[in-house]
Formats: sequence, structure tokens, C-alpha cells
Amino acid sequence: MTTKGTKQTTGASPGEQSEHNAAEFAQNMAKAAEKCQLIMQEFLSRQAVDLTKSPLDPLNMGGAFLELCARLMSDPVKLWEKQFVLWQDYMHLWQNAAHRLMGDEQAPMIEPDSKDKRFKDEAWEQNAVFDFLKQSYLLTARWLQHSVKDVSGMDAHTSRKIDFYTRQFVDALSPSNFLVTNPEVLKATINSNGENLVHGLENLLEDIERGNGQIRISMTDRSAFEVGKNLALTKGKVIFKNDLMELIQYEPSTKEVFKTPLLVMPAWINKFYILDLQPENSYVKWLVDQGYTVFVVSWVNPDENLSQKNFDDYMAEGPLAALDAIEKATGETEVSLTGYCLGGTLQSITLAWLHANKQQHRVKSATYLTTMIDFAESGELSVFIDEEQLKAMEAKMSQTGYLEGADMAMTFNMLRANDLIWSFVVNNYLLGKDPFPFDLLYWNSDSTRMPATMHSFYLRNMYQKNLLIKPGELVIGGVPIDLTTIKTPTYILSTREDHIAPWKSTYTATQTYSGEIRFVLAASGHIAGVINAPYKTKYAHWVDFNESLFPEEKVHGGKKYPKSPDKWVENATEVPGSWWGDWITWHKKFAGPKVPARQPGDGKLKPIENAPGSYVKVNV
Repeated sequence: MTTKGTKQTTGASPGEQSEHNAAEFAQNMAKAAEKCQLIMQEFLSRQAVDLTKSPLDPLNMGGAFLELCARLMSDPVKLWEKQFVLWQDYMHLWQNAAHRLMGDEQAPMIEPDSKDKRFKDEAWEQNAVFDFLKQSYLLTARWLQHSVKDVSGMDAHTSRKIDFYTRQFVDALSPSNFLVTNPEVLKATINSNGENLVHGLENLLEDIERGNGQIRISMTDRSAFEVGKNLALTKGKVIFKNDLMELIQYEPSTKEVFKTPLLVMPAWINKFYILDLQPENSYVKWLVDQGYTVFVVSWVNPDENLSQKNFDDYMAEGPLAALDAIEKATGETEVSLTGYCLGGTLQSITLAWLHANKQQHRVKSATYLTTMIDFAESGELSVFIDEEQLKAMEAKMSQTGYLEGADMAMTFNMLRANDLIWSFVVNNYLLGKDPFPFDLLYWNSDSTRMPATMHSFYLRNMYQKNLLIKPGELVIGGVPIDLTTIKTPTYILSTREDHIAPWKSTYTATQTYSGEIRFVLAASGHIAGVINAPYKTKYAHWVDFNESLFPEEKVHGGKKYPKSPDKWVENATEVPGSWWGDWITWHKKFAGPKVPARQPGDGKLKPIENAPGSYVKVNV
């Protein structure tokens, strides 16, 4: 019996084996050719584009690269010098390769970053030919990226855009992404007589079918997970819902709870269960186990019926509606808030609105997790924000009433293309492997839509105009929003390697809010740095600094934060393990005394359905 990816060798002579393998290889190549034809037919049949409605260059890359070429050509001497440097590197690499082929040991001219997983196969180092391919690629990539960065006279946005898309181009052309230049793929093709390519093309066809004509790469085995079955397992009830959100109240796990309820508000760009993936790393379960009455907002996955919902609606039907519902459910008029990412941005707006309306007493403390309020330096997401791209996106949203979840997901995946795009291209399509079951990647692929009106407002007023940080410039719910009026005690958690909310940008909040502030920096990124359960002791965090070094700096709640985030981190103290314990210590003074544990339904709001509710289960 022959199993997938193996050769039938029992009872056959070497000659017969060779003939059998050649025949099997030829048969698999014929299957691959047939699959390629199907894929091309499927792809082309769904790509009919009305060029009068769809811009040829929706990302507005053409203009940026034309400007780059003009700048390069304006200084031919400098351009020649750059080309000469690359030519010298190639000559040196050729000499090294020649010596190595003759048996001489040669130190590599360039090596991949220690975090670069593309060249982990031993053949990239041990085989002289593949080592040459790897080094020539790395040299060219370095030269190209340095060349586009070293062009003067362009504005900052254009320079950043060129740098970003150059890196996308460089990543796409890596020899690891192609059959004949990837030793691991070649090995798999020989060992399986090409069956890996057949199965890979089947995977590609399935992904095109799932994406309705677009390639939607499978990052994980989606059949291995189901929300409510093996994800989002913390017990609770939906006790309130409206057009935009379901409010979940979780069942207590302690006999007594802190008097002040805790409302957690995630971003609506993703689904809330990143906070409740598995019991061992669930932020929600941990909060419940610490003795909190926990409420979580589960945002709707909107369709065309909600296309006119705006940012005012998200505040009114989100945090403000949740505060009213929590008061009915518990009788408490004071709540502690925790906002994650865009949920934190909305939280800051809501607090400014409450202060303007003399209702600031409703919130005892506010925690912000990887939250931006100043979008001046918004990292690589800013490359997608210019007038041409915004108009193209708005035109696309006008046809459906929303931004497709897959479009949003692709934007974030491009920020880490090698990890979140090309590694799966190699694994799924070239090696022909099925993606590994992984809860985090399932969540990452479980994307949500954005209502057209709200999303356009958000991108234009936050990212493009940066109005939120300017007191009174942004009007929400009829109120000019001024974040400097917020006196609510505040805990700010940022993450050092965050590519979505860069920590130095989030640090601006220490210079903005007027109340007591505690700023903490965690290791890792936007997800892993936040969802870092204490028992793992995986990622450290940094706290405080030597306040006496900065006597001239602005004082907030008795704690002096330097204007420069670099100054802060230079004098911060590293603490091993999760930041969750630090937050508990800080927050206990706002949690109130212990009271008998509250069950969902004890108050005026009766349970509607079991957690995690219905909204989170709506797929795109």
C-alpha cells in the first residue's frame, strides 16, 4: 500500500523502482498541469473588472515610484555609486562561492536576521549553490532598501510608502518562495514524486473558492475550531444587545467580588474572543478568577444594513449603552473601563464626552491596552492613508456599504508579510501541507467588516487629519472632544514590538490626560504582549523610571513623565513576567470592597442567551 508522499519500493528492483517513480512523477506533473488550468480558469472567470469604476492603481503606488525614479535620475553620479557598491558585493560573493566550490571555508558576507525563518533548512547553509542564492538575495534586498531610503527631497509619507512597498516587493521575490530555488520544496517534490505540488494546487484552488475569486490564504485548519465549543469558553450570559453590540456578563468563580464592575471594550476591527481564546490564556477568565464582575462588549459583524452607522453611533450604542445596562444589571453607578486598541480610542473619546457632560463620576478608572490617541506617527499603517487610497476605498465601500473583512485582514498581514503571507504560500502551496491547527491564527482569519460611514470617518479624522489629539477639533455626539480634560485615573499598557499601535506613539497619552497615570511597557507585540498569562512567565514588562532625573517635565498625578519615550525607557525598570499582576496591584484601590458574587440575571436585565452570544459567530 502506498501512502501520500512516499514511494512504493517493496518487492521491486532498483530499475523497476526508478521506472515506477518516473511514471508516478509524470502522472503527478500531469495532475498539476490540470490543476493549474482549473485554477487559471477559476481565477480569470472571477476577475472581470469595470475599469471605468475601478482605479488601475488603487494603492497609488505609481506616482510614488515615478517620483522616486525622478529623484534617482536627478543625481546620476550618486546612482552610479550605488550600483558600483552592489557590483562590488556581487564580485566578492562570486569569489567566495568559487573558493567554496573548491573546498575552501568562507565566512558568509551576509546572514539573515536571527528571527528570519525563511532560510531555516540546513541546505541554505550547507549547499554552496543555495547559500549563494540566499546571500545574493540578501545583498540585493539590502542594497535596494538602502537605496530607496537614501533618496532626498521626498516628503515623509511618500518615503515611507516607497520603503514599505519596496519591502513587499523584496519579500515576494525571496528564493524561498519559488519551487526551483527552495531546497526544502525541491526535496519534498523528489521524495513525493511531485505529489506535494498536486496537493498544493488543490489547496490553492480551495483558497480561491473560499475567497470568491480572491486568494484567501488558509492560515490554520478552520475545521479544528468553533467559537463557543473550544474557543471563548468562559461561562456567561448575553444580558443586553442592540444593533452594534451584545453585552456579555460573565458568571463569577469566587464567592465574593469587588463592588465596582469592570467593562472590557475590545476593538471592532477584530472579534472579542482574542481575550478569551483558551482557559489557560484567557484574559477574561483571569479577571473573573481575580474576583471581578466582568462585562465584555461583543461587537456586531456589520452588513449593508448598518452602512450608515457612524462614530457617534459606536459611542452611543457601545460604551454609553453598556454603562446604562451595567447599572441596571448590578445597581452600580460607577464602573472601571478597559479598552483594547481601537476600543481604547473610543474609550478615551467617551471619557472626554462624559467629562463635558458632567458625568465623569460614572467611571472610576480607565485602562488602555495598546491604544493610540495621537496618530501623527502611526507606523506602517499610515502608508495606506492618503487621499487617493482613501477615495479608492470609499468608492469600493459605496458598492457594498462596508469594507470587506478580508481587505482589512490583508492590510494587517502585509505588515508582517513573511510570517503571515509567504510562509503559508510555501507551506500550503509549494510543500503541499495542510495548515496546522492554531487558535490564534484562527482568530486572525476570523475577520470582521467595517461600516462604510464609520470607517471613512475614522481613517480621515484620526489617521489623515489627526484631530483626536487636538483639543476641540473632533466633534463626537455633539461635543468637541478634549482629551486633556480627562482626570480619570489611568493605566496605559503599550507593547515594545507593536506594529499596529507603535509604543512611542501610544506614550503620547502620558502627556495628554490630566489625572493620575501609570505607564507600563510590555515585551512582544500587539497581541502576545497583551495576552500574556502570568503562569507562562514568558514576556517581561518595564515600569516607572527615576523621577528625580526629569524635574522640568510635566507632572501628571504626582508622577513625572518625560516628553521623550526614549528617556522613559532608558530609566525604566525591567520586571520579569506578565504585566497582569502589576495591573491588579494598581487597580485594587479602584475596585471597591468585596460584595456577594453577582450572577447574570440577578438585576433588572435577564439573560438573552449563553456567552459568547450570536454576533461573534457571524462570519464574512
